[in-house]
Amino acid sequence: MSRAALVIMAAGIGSRFGGGIKQLAPVGPGGEIIMDYSIYDALEAGFDKVVFVIRKSLEKDFKEVIGRRIEKQAETVYVYQELDDIPQEFTDKFAGRTKPWGTGQAILCCKDAVKEPFLVINADDYYGKNAFREAYAYLTSLPDTGKIQACMVGFVLKNTLSDNGGVTRGVCRVDEEGMLLDITETPNIEKDGDHAVIRREGTEEKLDSESPVSMNMWGLTPEFFQILESGFDAFLRETPADDLKAEYLLPTIIGDLLKGEKISVRVLKSEDKWFGVTYKEDREAVVSAVKGLVDSGCYPCPLYT
Repeated sequence: MSRAALVIMAAGIGSRFGGGIKQLAPVGPGGEIIMDYSIYDALEAGFDKVVFVIRKSLEKDFKEVIGRRIEKQAETVYVYQELDDIPQEFTDKFAGRTKPWGTGQAILCCKDAVKEPFLVINADDYYGKNAFREAYAYLTSLPDTGKIQACMVGFVLKNTLSDNGGVTRGVCRVDEEGMLLDITETPNIEKDGDHAVIRREGTEEKLDSESPVSMNMWGLTPEFFQILESGFDAFLRETPADDLKAEYLLPTIIGDLLKGEKISVRVLKSEDKWFGVTYKEDREAVVSAVKGLVDSGCYPCPLYT
């Protein structure tokens, strides 16, 4: 069986564990959290290594909540995304910064730990079994095209909206061959009956609810680290010192690479219904959805024995 790793971006979880930390709130009947189900689906699909991107200050608590449980199931690695993990020449420039640098930096942190094709996911999103099967099949059968290759599991916009407020999604344009043409990070997308809308400053823009969107589920190869490293250096150089919220984001990085024809991205379509805890009020719906999946036999309870 070909090797492939699952990389989970979990450095954005709160600084204290317990109530209110959405990625670590139990949603399964056996006390499982959303990450448990993603890892279960990935291992079932063929992935054989789990890489957690966390903050060093959370390592002890993180291992107690989920890490030690997963260490019994697969090779498990921890890497650390920190605010000060930037080239020395930029330390003084961004002395007022208080948060890490976004999803691009999160993946760059994995460069010494990941030598095989890998799939990136968010810690607090449920993606469905089909997404992991499709991604594993793609990552373990890559032809040599002379260009950096990647895949993105695309979800149908209407299947990714919250009943409780606006969400940010990478809205995609895909060609007839299923290749990604461009991606636009789009905030404040709301559910309006059967439609999706963006409301801003008294205006309302309708979106096609069947549009493919990115949920930060990217299949990448180790060559991508070189692009991230040089790109991060350029990003830090070009970002004004007083812009303390600028982020080095995967969708933006990949969008720029597409414009420069430096990467080809296959869009793998998933019809599975995404769910996640974007808002505190979402948790009840997630618990109900997970119970339905367990009751239907999709997952055992407890998940791991």
